[in-house]
Amino acid sequence: MKKVINFVLLAASMSAGISATASANSLDDLLKQVKNDRISEAKLDKKREAEFLSARADKQALLAKAKKELANQNARNARLTKEYAANEITLAQKEVELDNATGTLGEMFGVSRAAAANAYGAISTSIVSAEYPGRGEALNRIANSKKIPSLPDLEELWFALQTEMTQSGKISQFTTDITNLDGSKSTEMVTRIGTFNLISKDGFLNYNDELGQVQPLAKQPAGYISGTASDFFNHTSGYAPLYVDPSRGAILTLETRKKTLEEFYHEGKEVGYAITVLLILGCLIALERMIVLGAMSAKIKSQEKNLDQPNENNPLGRLLKVYHDNKAVDAETLELKLDEAILRETPKVDRGINLIKMFAAIAPLMGLLGTVIGMIMTFQTITLFGTGDPKIMAGNISLALVTTALGLICALPLILIHSIVAGRSKSLLQKLDEQSAGLIAAIAEKESK
Repeated sequence: MKKVINFVLLAASMSAGISATASANSLDDLLKQVKNDRISEAKLDKKREAEFLSARADKQALLAKAKKELANQNARNARLTKEYAANEITLAQKEVELDNATGTLGEMFGVSRAAAANAYGAISTSIVSAEYPGRGEALNRIANSKKIPSLPDLEELWFALQTEMTQSGKISQFTTDITNLDGSKSTEMVTRIGTFNLISKDGFLNYNDELGQVQPLAKQPAGYISGTASDFFNHTSGYAPLYVDPSRGAILTLETRKKTLEEFYHEGKEVGYAITVLLILGCLIALERMIVLGAMSAKIKSQEKNLDQPNENNPLGRLLKVYHDNKAVDAETLELKLDEAILRETPKVDRGINLIKMFAAIAPLMGLLGTVIGMIMTFQTITLFGTGDPKIMAGNISLALVTTALGLICALPLILIHSIVAGRSKSLLQKLDEQSAGLIAAIAEKESK
């Protein structure tokens, strides 16, 4: 047991000795590292100090250079200020000399510039420039000139004004390029009516002063207006009527914005088209009835000249055929047979007439339907977009009004046509009744004898 204890103590003492030796070595290394780091920091500090001193010297040089530049600029500023003051004095002296040298020409300078500016505004937009281009360039140069106009410039102003006055009272024909709406160009003969209008074989033209081009109107005015322009263009002598726009295009532009009857018609849309179909059908039925009744009336008149030989190609002939077939019967029986024959002829004579009357009654009702639809659409538009822009509601209001007008336009002629056709059919039936009564009277007279 003692041996074991001694062995343990010996092992512990050896372990403690080894640990003390390791600690001593670590402290020596740490001290050595601290000394080395101290030497490195000292070297780094010296390097930084040297760099700072070098940069300080550079900054001093830059500062000295900036101060020198500032001094130079201050000297330049003083010199330029002195020169500016001297130039102001010289400029004032030169202006006085210019006024003295100009004398009364200064007033002419102002008047000529004002006259050129006013003339440029009138001449550059005049349709005379379509025939005599380039007149505005000289006027613009005179109006913007900074010196007294020369004699040629004053002559240009005079010629421009004189040309405008002279041409304003003339009707002239000339050939020029016309820029069509699709961008293509064509060379055509154009007639100029003073300073009012340009016309061609197709109607009125417009002069675009910004582009210096003659262009056709986007839409010609009403036919009775544009027709006079075409007729006037084709006249070679004498006098011809023509609508002239004294406002140089303003009234003509308003006329082109007016809607034509065709455009108003198409605003009725589907309801308007349906009313038109009724009118066409009614007119076709009336035309067919007038032709048939006219032919029937001619045949009846021919039959009236030959009552003894009935022809079955007309109602009276068929009625006479019944009479000739039943001469032996009494008057009462003959009356019944003739009434039966007239009743058979009545549908052939009255066919389609009631249909015309029905169309005349339906057309205003369809117009009223279009009015109701248009007002419903108008209120819907107001609900969605408000009432700020009346143009949004204009289409629906047009539908409401146009359909009402179309319904009345359709009903009026149909009522008139129905009256004419119905009167013609009644006159034919009345002739049949007259002949029937005459035949019955003849039989009754025979029986009474």
